[in-house]
Parts: sequence; structure tokens; C-alpha cells
Amino acid sequence: MTSIRAALAVLLGAALLVPAAAPASAAPYCGIRWGSLPEQVLPSTTGTVSDVRAGRHACFDRLVVDVDGEVDGYWVAYVDQVRRPGSGEVVPLRGGAALQVVPYVPAYDARDGSATYLPADAGEVVDVTGYRTFRQVALAGSFEGTTDLGLGVRARLPFRVFTLDGPGDGSRLVVDVAHRW
Repeated sequence: MTSIRAALAVLLGAALLVPAAAPASAAPYCGIRWGSLPEQVLPSTTGTVSDVRAGRHACFDRLVVDVDGEVDGYWVAYVDQVRRPGSGEVVPLRGGAALQVVPYVPAYDARDGSATYLPADAGEVVDVTGYRTFRQVALAGSFEGTTDLGLGVRARLPFRVFTLDGPGDGSRLVVDVAHRW
């Protein structure tokens, strides 16, 4: 029995002395260290959506939701399908993945129900033709104090979400989606 223990000790000791292969580590694309898991900040907002726009950058495409007032809360996540709030109807989106963007602010005035943001075409809120990552931006709807947007992207890629103050008394919800991993 002692010889078996001694043999195991020698084998285990030898195994511990063998250096493990170092994991391959490629530098992150453009220094991006974002992920693709949902991001959420709980609401405490008082604003309304006033505009939605997009921009192209060297390493990512950017979606900006302009808000009259403060936007402190949001939920952004990859989903199987973006659905209209209230009805649950599927919002068709082009691309290999769907990112649901929900700023916790309405696109209507809570006092009288009038629209504060009403695009000409809810299915094509922003023209993203020629973008490397974005394929479509659609307004799913505004219901019970939130506004739902569907962002069709080329593939499930890393993203980040943050808010910015300004201009003036307004604020912005920013969603950046990387061009690649």
C-alpha cells in the first residue's frame, strides 16, 4: 500500500512540476473589453425621448437616444425577438442578432399623452445603410413610461451602454456595438 502511495506522490508531484500551457491571449479589438450580457440601471427618470440617431466610429457603431430631461435608467440586452410593449407583437429586424434598447423614459408627454418623439417610419427610425454593425433601428413602442427600440445588428457582438448629460437640461442614452470581437 505504501508503494502505491509513494508512486502516486511521485506521479502527482511530477504532474505539478510540468508547466501548464499558457492561455493564448490576443489583444482585444481596438482595446474593447465590453461583453454581450444584458446591462441595466434601475429607473429614476423625469425626461421624455426627443430623438434617436446613430453614428459610425472606427471600432463601433453608436446609437444615441436624446432625452429632454434626465435618463438614468435603462435595460439593454440581446433577445431572440424584440416585441412591442403592451401587445407582445414581434418587431421584425434585419441582421443576425437583435438588441433590445429600453430607456426608462416615455416618448410621450405624461400630462396630455402627446408624442414627444414620432419618427416618420417606426420600422426605419434611423438610416443605417452602410454601417459595419447596425442593420436596422426600429421603434417598438412607448408604453407605461418606457420606450422600446429594436436594434438589428450583424451578429451578437460586444456592446456598452452609458448616459451623458447635456446638451442643456437634456441627457443621452448611448449604446455602442463593436464591429467585431
